[in-house]
Amino acid sequence: MNDTDISGRVALVTGASSGLGMRFARVLAASGARLVLAARRVDRLEALAKELRADGAEAITVALDVADIASIPAAVARAEQAMGPVEILVNNAGISRQARLEEVTEADYDAVMQTNLKGAFFMAQAVARRMIALQIEGRIVNISSVAGIRVQGQLSTYSMSKAGMVAMTKSMAREWGRHGINTNAICPGYITTEISADFLPTPGGQKLLASLPRRRMGEPRDLDGVLLLLCAGEPARFLNGSIITADDGFSVW
Repeated sequence: MNDTDISGRVALVTGASSGLGMRFARVLAASGARLVLAARRVDRLEALAKELRADGAEAITVALDVADIASIPAAVARAEQAMGPVEILVNNAGISRQARLEEVTEADYDAVMQTNLKGAFFMAQAVARRMIALQIEGRIVNISSVAGIRVQGQLSTYSMSKAGMVAMTKSMAREWGRHGINTNAICPGYITTEISADFLPTPGGQKLLASLPRRRMGEPRDLDGVLLLLCAGEPARFLNGSIITADDGFSVW
């Protein structure tokens, strides 16, 4: 991958059926990438793929629950069969459970870790194996969170999973860099999505806004620039193992 853009590159985005994953897919498609959209909710993926195709992009859908580890290699194989080898992975799928530490159940703990950390690891592994075998200079972008840098109250398992992803990213960069694969992570701060939109007008939402450095939430578009940089070829060739916070200063506030 030596181009200065991502035009024509095959990009796989997990968790593409909503929120940031949907935004990432649209941004990459607008920049000329050929999209593989992966998530559990296939109906929403198909609607997004139809939208992207109407705008002139190439896009296919792959049903995938990253928590089902055994299904990951087959999903990567389907993507490669349909679009060619994956050159960019946006490892975005994730879930959260809110509870005080003393109230966390084993089931909730396992669900968060299985998706956010274990699923993300084996997703990256499956893609990286093909990159190594085919000698592809690839890009892996892990979507962590500011919660992996600055622990958040009542989000203990989520924070632990995202901190684990930070360490995972550095490990991948160290081992796979010699194969030409650059692995980096984005740690978004508080971003307005369909999940948070209903929460913001509530007293809890207003309290959250008051705690932010500039009393504002981010928008999904605020991550566009860093995403495109980390997916690029030559401009990103020296970025490997970087953990980039995009949080309006929240992690240092």
